Amino acid sequence: MVLADLGRKITSALKSLSNATIIDEDVLNSMLNEICRALLEADVNIKLVKKLKENVKSVIDFEEMAAGLNKRKMIQTAVFKELVKLVDPGVKAWTPVKGQPNVVMFVGLQGSGKTTTCTKLAYYYQKKGWKACLICADTFRAGAFDQLKQNAAKARIPFFGSYTEDNPVILAMDGVDKFKAEGFEIIIVDTSGRHKQEDSLFEEMLQVSNAVNPDNIVFVMDASIGQACESQARAFKEQVDVASVIITKLDGHSKGGGALSAVAATKSPVIFIGMGDIEGLIDKVNELNLDNNEELINKLKHGEFTLRDMYEQFQNIMKMGPFSQIMGLIPGFSSDFMTKGSEQESMARLKKLMTIMDSMNDEELDNREGAKIFVRGPGRVQRVARGAGVSVKEVQELLQQYQKFAQMVKKMGGIKGLFKGGDMSKNVNPAQMQKLNQSIARAMDPRVLHQLGA
Repeated sequence: MVLADLGRKITSALKSLSNATIIDEDVLNSMLNEICRALLEADVNIKLVKKLKENVKSVIDFEEMAAGLNKRKMIQTAVFKELVKLVDPGVKAWTPVKGQPNVVMFVGLQGSGKTTTCTKLAYYYQKKGWKACLICADTFRAGAFDQLKQNAAKARIPFFGSYTEDNPVILAMDGVDKFKAEGFEIIIVDTSGRHKQEDSLFEEMLQVSNAVNPDNIVFVMDASIGQACESQARAFKEQVDVASVIITKLDGHSKGGGALSAVAATKSPVIFIGMGDIEGLIDKVNELNLDNNEELINKLKHGEFTLRDMYEQFQNIMKMGPFSQIMGLIPGFSSDFMTKGSEQESMARLKKLMTIMDSMNDEELDNREGAKIFVRGPGRVQRVARGAGVSVKEVQELLQQYQKFAQMVKKMGGIKGLFKGGDMSKNVNPAQMQKLNQSIARAMDPRVLHQLGA
């Protein structure tokens, strides 16, 4: 995760104080510049970064500082306090009350993942023993009710909506009244979104809020929009009382600074984060009706994955396009993770990797030990590099990426009950989906595809 990288960079900057023999204005400025640069790279809003720097400098006055004071500790304390302000809204996260109706209203722009997140939150509470349900009050987006209905049915969550009623306020009120009467404890209301902030969106959102009087308003934010998160979050907060924030699409390339900006703008805690969509990726694979699907599934069951398998999956990915969309479905990677530049450039990078594998012989491509055959015979790497017209380093990098993919496959194969036989649409056990996401995220270094696209 890039937020973890941010933490390491800030820690490194703070350690520079310990290495300095004299703590003066220049050392302070150098450290603050390093921290600010790290925050900006993580897409923290520039105004917040500037304010952090100003606040630290305002409490550190070297001229008035007594000689016996520990300057290092004072500076580190001041920086720490300002960093805490970025992620701590200063308010306690909302918690539902057991045995009574708790109405949760979701707001956000269209495409931020509200409907899917609504289902995930309902499922989360349902698994913990709460009586949860869903209400579709989105009459703006075509197919919104169908999506919520399908999601709810898969998760076995009761839902309410209508194909004929076009007034979101009436839908929300009727749904809330119905589920309150039936003794539901977590009542989640999914509202309309727009592609951009509009008066009509905010007016409708306010009307629904006034009608159902929610106990918690959740602002769902797409992390990939970067610094725009701050202004977006502030606009929603000014219209309704946002009490919680959920960040979606916070994967390996989404810099995550927008989450910090949202916390600062709404003074509301981030309660959940969302990442990739394995089920969506599987659906995309099913559309291809790929050959040798059963053979691949059989290999996955046994944790096997050769270089030839990776080559064939690269071929499949190229058929699945647009390439950026497919990468956005993989946990840990955002839609633009390998698309620095145009779509064509990204495909060209993938073709280059395949060209390297074209220079490998059958023994190397089909070897179940994968990269080990190259370790035992270093001359193979040189031969492949010459044949592909690339450097030895590029071949070695490809082998490193292969090992990452193979690691992931072995973890998938080790998940009991994941594969149930038959076609791809039927062989994923929903009960293991969460474990699969976690396994993939742990198995694959977030830098893997970044290196492929470097």
